[in-house]
Amino acid sequence: MQLASAGYDADASRRRVNSGEWQKIGHAFVLHSGVPSGDQLAWAAVLTAPGLVALTSRSASKRYGLRGFAPDAVDILVPRCDGTPKRIEGVHWHLSRRFAERDITPSFGLPMVSRGRAIIDAAVWTPQPRVACALMVASVQQGVVPTVALKQHLAAAGAVRHAGILRSIVADIEGGADSLSEIDFIKLARKAGLPLPIQQSIRYDSAGRRRYLDVDFGTFAVEVDGGVHLRAQNYWADARRQNDLVMSGDRILRFPSYAIRVDEDVVIAQLRRAHQVFG
Repeated sequence: MQLASAGYDADASRRRVNSGEWQKIGHAFVLHSGVPSGDQLAWAAVLTAPGLVALTSRSASKRYGLRGFAPDAVDILVPRCDGTPKRIEGVHWHLSRRFAERDITPSFGLPMVSRGRAIIDAAVWTPQPRVACALMVASVQQGVVPTVALKQHLAAAGAVRHAGILRSIVADIEGGADSLSEIDFIKLARKAGLPLPIQQSIRYDSAGRRRYLDVDFGTFAVEVDGGVHLRAQNYWADARRQNDLVMSGDRILRFPSYAIRVDEDVVIAQLRRAHQVFG
């Protein structure tokens, strides 16, 4: 339709493709024969989809400003009832039962799902839970999406991959789940055969200031870092506190909250080793 309005009928378009001047991708024409850009590939996918369509997952997240999690293909969301559109090299079609017009964010460019939906889709479709958790934390840390939006869209997603872990990470990022992370950690400590520790114990640093430690086993202590600890200001405050305690002779291990859930064997092994080394 766009080419027709510019004076090109079907025969003229076909001749240019056959001559190598243009190329056809899906149901769209790209007006050159070179490698299509990311935008051109995305538009070709959007124009090829039979009905409702939008960018999602890492493709949309990158456009919203997420850094460090570049897509390996163009992620396009379509309703499952429409079936899988025509195959396009470099495009991942994602079929969804819960995709409606209200999920698309109004724009003057490529149609995209909302920020929260894009991040949740990206995390759920990431095979490695560790990377999925890091993506969630980064999305809040980089100001791409507020935590409340992640919580809402994760709840709407239902029983998806990594659901339990992602809910825990959202709770950590929210800042109201310190006890949740520590309770999960205590369970691992018991599996490691360590004695019951003191939680939120008081220590004094080299300057005589009172400091609180998350978990204290007596001969060594552990700090459990939630997602909020990755923000620069919070991270430095925690690091400075730990440095003061270490200089006073304390032995402190640190574990991010997601490691307690996705690297359980490693955490248990390190706890056992610390118990052996420190007595």
